[in-house]
Amino acid sequence: MKALVCVKRVIDYNVKPRVKADGTGVDLANVKMSMNPFDEIAVEEAIRLKEKGVVTEIVAVSVGPAKAQETLRTALAMGADRAILVVSETEVEPLAVAKIIKAIADEEQPGLIITGKQAIDDDANQVGQMVAALLGRPQGTFANEIAVEGDSVVVKREIDGGLETVKLALPAIITTDLRLNEPRYASLPNIMKAKSKPLASKTPEDYGVDIAPRLKTLKVTEPPVRSAGIKVPDVDALVAKLKEMGVA
Repeated sequence: MKALVCVKRVIDYNVKPRVKADGTGVDLANVKMSMNPFDEIAVEEAIRLKEKGVVTEIVAVSVGPAKAQETLRTALAMGADRAILVVSETEVEPLAVAKIIKAIADEEQPGLIITGKQAIDDDANQVGQMVAALLGRPQGTFANEIAVEGDSVVVKREIDGGLETVKLALPAIITTDLRLNEPRYASLPNIMKAKSKPLASKTPEDYGVDIAPRLKTLKVTEPPVRSAGIKVPDVDALVAKLKEMGVA
């Protein structure tokens, strides 16, 4: 079975984002970029399924700027077999990304499509669900545990009330949550091998997808600075303070 894994190039999670002075977006100049952490988990899970003999080939896919090749090379160094980069120097909205992945899936015919539940830059949490809808395939979102059983996959998913287990007929789409696994570090020999693994460069036009934006960003601002807390000596003082603030 072939697995298609979606990865995205985002600001490294250790970096504090800065808003541009004109409020048009986040400043990406001279900022460290890396693979979206949830997508790292997706790549790791695909590799583990391959090590179990369930998956025979892992194809990493990314939609983004030419520099996203570095992100795909990371996926290849971790253990993916080949990669496809759909180049767009402008931001691509989730629906357009989903349409591109759907077109790639039509060509590749994967048994599993695995992606992170969301990207840490826009926190949209939309692509996996949109791909499932476009393909008409079952989906297991927020996966905490994955087990392939014959022609189906059992997904334990994280929900507000705890955990829910669903059984999906293959082919299916899975989005990964934080507690699914801990991604491995790529070894130096694998990093060197990744340089020679196939990486195809495509464009949205190759898949007949219009990436013209449907949404308009009016303004981007930093969250307001939180005011300092206030200490009170007892419950009565707390209630009085809450009434004074108009909370109680």
